[in-house]
Amino acid sequence: MTGTAQNESHGAERRYRTLFISDVHLGTKGCQAEALLEFLKHHEADTIYLVGDIVDGWRLKSGWFWPQSHNDVVQKFLRQGRKGARIVYVPGNHDEFLREFYGTHFGGIEVCETAVHVAADGRRYLVIHGDVFDVVVRHAKWLAFFGDWAYVAALALSRRINMVRRFFGLTYWSLSAWAKHKVKNAVNFIGRFEETLAAEARRQGADGVICGHIHSAAQREMDGLDYINTGDWVESCTAVVEHQDGRMELIHWAEQSETLNLRPVMVPWRRRAA
Repeated sequence: MTGTAQNESHGAERRYRTLFISDVHLGTKGCQAEALLEFLKHHEADTIYLVGDIVDGWRLKSGWFWPQSHNDVVQKFLRQGRKGARIVYVPGNHDEFLREFYGTHFGGIEVCETAVHVAADGRRYLVIHGDVFDVVVRHAKWLAFFGDWAYVAALALSRRINMVRRFFGLTYWSLSAWAKHKVKNAVNFIGRFEETLAAEARRQGADGVICGHIHSAAQREMDGLDYINTGDWVESCTAVVEHQDGRMELIHWAEQSETLNLRPVMVPWRRRAA
C-alpha cells in the first residue's frame, strides 16, 4: 500500500464506496465488539457487505452471551440501513440459520447466498463467506464443531497466558494465531483454501474474490485474480474498504487506531507489510 493510501485511510472519518466485514462472532466472549463499534464510527460506506459469521449461532446454542456492546453493533448496522446504506448479508456456517431466508429483506438488510460486487473501476468480485469450500465443514460437521471448541479454548488459554505476560511487561501473544501461521497443516489448509476460492472466482468469470471464514486477513494477486480475505473481529480486527475510484484496501484497525490516538485495540498477531 502506498504512503498516499495510508494517509487517506488515517483520516479522522472516511466515507467509502463499499465496506466488507466478516467473522465478527457476536454472541461469543472473544468478539471485539467495542473495537468494531469504534471502527464503524470512522468508516461509513454507501454499501456494506456482511460476509458471514456476523452472529455466532453455534455458541449461542450452547450458552447465551449477548452483552450490550453486541446489541449496539446490530443496531449500528440497522441505523446505517435506515440512513440509506445498502446492506448485503452473505451468511456463513456460524450464522447458517439465516440461509433459510435467501432472497428476503429484514430491517433493510438483503440476505443472499453469494453476491457479485462491481467496483467503481468495473472489476467484478465474487463475495462469498467460503465455508462451502471447507471440506471439514461440509463433510465432517462434528469435526468442525470440535475445531470451533478447540479455537475457543485456545483463545481462553491465550488470555491466561497474557495475564502473566502483562505482569512482566511483555506484549500480547496468541496460541491460536501462532498455530495458524506456524503449524504445517494449518498453513497448508489456508493455502488450499485461497487457491480454491480464487479458482471459483475464475470459474464464475469474476476478476477477484472477497471472502472470510478462515480468520486470516489477506490481499494478494493469485494468477491474475485478486484474492481478498476480510479477516475477523476476534483476533485481527480487520476489514476491507473500496475507495471511490474502485481501489480495494485491507485495513488493520489496530494500526489505524494507534495513528488516530484512539484507545489501543488488543490484537494478538498481525502480519506487517514487508
